[in-house]
Amino acid sequence: MQFDNIGWFQVLIGVIGRFWPVWLALAIVMGASFFYRKRLGLYGELFSNSVGIAGVFICLFWLFTAIFAPVIAPFDPLTQLAVMKDAMPGTVVPNTSDVYYFGGDKLARDVFSRMIYGSQIVLVIAPFATMFALMVGITLGLPAGYYGGRIDSVLSFLANLVLAFPVILLFYLLVTPEIRNLTFDNWFSQTTGIGVSIPRGMAAFFFLFPVVFFCTLFWTRFKNRPDRLWIQLGLTILIGGWIYLGLVFSADPLGLISIEPSTLNIFVAVVFASSPGVFRIVRGLVMDIKTRDYVAAAQTRGESPWYIMIWEILPNARGPLIVDACLRVGYTTILLGTLGYFGLGLAPESPDWGTAIKDASRLLRSFIHPALPPTIALMSFVLGLNLLADALREQSLKD
Repeated sequence: MQFDNIGWFQVLIGVIGRFWPVWLALAIVMGASFFYRKRLGLYGELFSNSVGIAGVFICLFWLFTAIFAPVIAPFDPLTQLAVMKDAMPGTVVPNTSDVYYFGGDKLARDVFSRMIYGSQIVLVIAPFATMFALMVGITLGLPAGYYGGRIDSVLSFLANLVLAFPVILLFYLLVTPEIRNLTFDNWFSQTTGIGVSIPRGMAAFFFLFPVVFFCTLFWTRFKNRPDRLWIQLGLTILIGGWIYLGLVFSADPLGLISIEPSTLNIFVAVVFASSPGVFRIVRGLVMDIKTRDYVAAAQTRGESPWYIMIWEILPNARGPLIVDACLRVGYTTILLGTLGYFGLGLAPESPDWGTAIKDASRLLRSFIHPALPPTIALMSFVLGLNLLADALREQSLKD
């Protein structure tokens, strides 16, 4: 069959045009951020140097791409048009005006659309999994560094035990489909007939940490003001419990929050493998900061240990933790790509960048164009996170 093709310049113009909502959102957000940078604290200080501006621009670009993916992508990521199998970039779909801007893959799917929708998977899993890992590491690292002694010894031993295990092998064990068939033989499965898989059981444990952390935060802050305390605790338990039921047991009564078993496996693997590293960083920071004069002043005032940890020590450790969070999101992004490349974690038809690279790599000798877009997308997003981390590190050193 004879195909019509558009030139490279037309492909470039067409791709840039498809991103029009991203350019509009970037212009508004970047312009407002630069204009009000002196009022935006640490975020505003990122606009004082070119590295920070570049990091923010790249990260926001992919964030808005994920948000506006249905508008940007011309095709559904799973749509197959048989005649477009291995189509070259710029090929026009027969009898239509639609174009496969980056060509078609071996299953006749639009490479450009799959790259766009792949950003949604990365922007959902990587930041949120890293956030839960931070919650676990912070909640355990604060008492370990502040109290020391037996608490520190036990928690440090457990963290070192996880860190001593090969990371790649650990992820391989946690995200394989077979792990979902292993269930805990407990009261839940006996009374309901529903087996609780090992990843789901681990999620039930790890996902409690944000609720515990915020309850402790509000308790230490407002314990002498019960009128505000019970409102804060009630909202935390209500919202946290709602999210908890949806994520862990897919039992959201409103049907708004749920997570696929394969995605849950990845979440658990990231939290389990990353939280010990966060724990060690927080522990070291707390051991250093707890000797400062303002901590001694809080102890003299009679403040409780958890108040001192959360409201005196943690805010002064935010700089290194923010930098570490950016780097961990980038590391998790690379990890998702690695797992997708080996066919682990997400479904085989998933448009995530790692799976796209794996599918394209098998035909590199014949067709290189399906492999380039997801590779460049993955590389650019991680680059943006690294630039953002570098800028934040400079600002934290100034502080």
